[in-house]
Amino acid sequence: MKAISLWQPWASLVATGAKKIETRSWPTRHRGPLAIHAAKRYPKKFQALENQEPFYSALRPGGIYKYPSFSCGAVVAICKLEDILFITKKGLHAFTTKYGGLSYNPEPKLPLPTEQEFVFGDYTPGRFAWILGDVQSLPKSIPAKGNQGLWELEGVAFNGT
Repeated sequence: MKAISLWQPWASLVATGAKKIETRSWPTRHRGPLAIHAAKRYPKKFQALENQEPFYSALRPGGIYKYPSFSCGAVVAICKLEDILFITKKGLHAFTTKYGGLSYNPEPKLPLPTEQEFVFGDYTPGRFAWILGDVQSLPKSIPAKGNQGLWELEGVAFNGT
């Protein structure tokens, strides 16, 4: 199964369902099952976010109050990578790549997110919005060594994926 490592608190935001779009500087051709891995390190600069809105209110319903209640160095959720869209000032666009270039549909497929979702990502034009669906938080996180980029999670099986 493909996996991606996210810093905390963003991995937990995905696991709780509060974050449905992951923003990246790069796209992937992969669509389908995706494991959400919480990076081993939890930098102090990100720890301050757990007490700020909207992070605080988004994490509490998932039983996450503050460090060290975050799982680190572990898979915390599985989901389905449904689509990847190109970010512009006007919205999230379907795109194609050909011969090293990128072209996108001038009409947005989705509008830019508002409020909470917007705060949880980097929607700078030129980046990519990874649309996550069918997110399932794991009842118990599974220790795993992460990696940069999209990587293969081996030796772990999930029901239905």
